[in-house]
Amino acid sequence: MSKEFLVLAVNPGATSTKVAVFQNETLVKQKDVRHTTSEFKDCKRILDQKEIRLAYIMDFLREAGIRPESLNGIVGRGGLIKPIESGTYLINDNMIQDLLADSAAVHASALGGLMAAEIGMKYNLPAYVVDPVVVDEMEPCAKFTGFPGIERRSVFHALNSKAVARRCAKDIGIAYEDGRFVVAHMGGGITVAAHRYGRVIDVSNAIDGEGPFTPERCGAVTLEPLVELCFDGKTKKSDIMAMINKSGGLMAYLGTNDLREVEKMIREGDEYAALVLDAMAYQVAKEIGAMVAVLEGRLNAVVLSGGIAHSTRFTGSIKQRIDQIAQVVTYPGEDEMKALAEGVLRVLRGEDQAKIYT
Repeated sequence: MSKEFLVLAVNPGATSTKVAVFQNETLVKQKDVRHTTSEFKDCKRILDQKEIRLAYIMDFLREAGIRPESLNGIVGRGGLIKPIESGTYLINDNMIQDLLADSAAVHASALGGLMAAEIGMKYNLPAYVVDPVVVDEMEPCAKFTGFPGIERRSVFHALNSKAVARRCAKDIGIAYEDGRFVVAHMGGGITVAAHRYGRVIDVSNAIDGEGPFTPERCGAVTLEPLVELCFDGKTKKSDIMAMINKSGGLMAYLGTNDLREVEKMIREGDEYAALVLDAMAYQVAKEIGAMVAVLEGRLNAVVLSGGIAHSTRFTGSIKQRIDQIAQVVTYPGEDEMKALAEGVLRVLRGEDQAKIYT
């Protein structure tokens, strides 16, 4: 009989903390804590939220009747650290220092590694991160921009993108390392990635303003008007940055980042909302086509995933543009908690070796 492993997974987002315990691949208990603005009113920085979120995690374990000492490992969502290869990494002092840096602390994902490390140190347990957003396996030629001194970065939904590509490979009967896939993760941010034989060789980096517009992000923008806006003496840098990452896309056009609200508007006869949503699907399909070119036109499947993949209207609009290229597989939502646990399980079982962050 295979050994039973108990793994705690922690995934903090801007307004939530997801926490789950897995016994091997089986979910034992999960809780999604939704945070209110008032909870964090005294927190000047995201890092100041750590103790509040940690208290929820420890309460969760008590409610589930799970002693921290009984865990075999803890895994947290990795943050904006240095570019690294895909894999499961032990959290060490080098990683902790980088998670505490201002560049990482702009996003709540940094708290995942920090909280996992703190619980691990307290109970003498190994703590890990798996496939953080900075996984970088891009080909050298993919990093050129045409503007010397500015290089493209690999920042994408690495955890879910890798997990659904593995799932698709298994479903079609091949090893992930033997396949070629284009994966579109579609949520508040949308990233499209080209997977070739187990490595992601190119991505659309939504944080830096690449790719399609999304429910919250502006995506790629015509540069000359943007430069004019930056130097008009009236527009603040913070306004520009908000449009890139928080208040662009559907939010800017329609006043909501909720696709369900947009589809309700369409059902009620709003033709402009229908046009905007189709434009977003058009841009996703266009980016998928670009990644097909990266894979030289040879691929096993296109995978659509993330919360937006629940919308048959949206995925249908994409499919009608790309389903002549390759089979299109849809895995609605994301299963990042299980993906985190699976990364640790591969190490605990000796199927993979934990990597060291330097």
